This record gives sequence, C-alpha cells and structure tokens, in this order.
Amino acid sequence: MSKAEYYDIILAPVITEKATMSSAHGQVMFKVAKSATKPQIKAAVEALFEVQVTAVNTLIRKGKVKRFRGIRGRQKDQKIAIVSLAEGHSIDITTGL
Repeated sequence: MSKAEYYDIILAPVITEKATMSSAHGQVMFKVAKSATKPQIKAAVEALFEVQVTAVNTLIRKGKVKRFRGIRGRQKDQKIAIVSLAEGHSIDITTGL
C-alpha cells in the first residue's frame, strides 16, 4: 500500500484525558475509517510511525444527539482504534502525521 492509502485508514489521533493516561502504558488511540480492519490498522501504524505493534483493539462510538439553537442534530459514529506498542517503542502524536 502507498502512504496515501495509509492516511485514508488512520484519520486522526485521539487526544483526551483517557488517551493520554493510556499512553503511559504503551497504548495510542486513533480515529480510523469505519471500514478499516485490525490488520489494516496495524500495517498503517507500523508503516507511518516505524514502530512495532503488538495488538489492536477497536470500538465504535455511537453518535450523540445534540441541540444547537433549538435545532436537533446528530453527531456521526466514530471508529476508534487502541494500538498497543511493543516494549521500547513510542509514538509522539504532538508532532502530527
């Protein structure tokens, strides 16, 4: 796969309090395409960041119903991947993709 196809799989890092706490345990969280599989996510992270991945866990966060100025709307569903890295490897997500 080319780098452009890897960027279609890995959309953005997740920067939350929970994600930063899990980074201390060698895990990184990414927003990924809904059609991405675990082997595709593993290959993309290893190619883009040059690290060794031991496991990939995924979850789908259902979109919430929100109101803005009295108009009801719905956020999109998101697929999030929790990537566990091998011992001694790390990803600095503040530098950007």
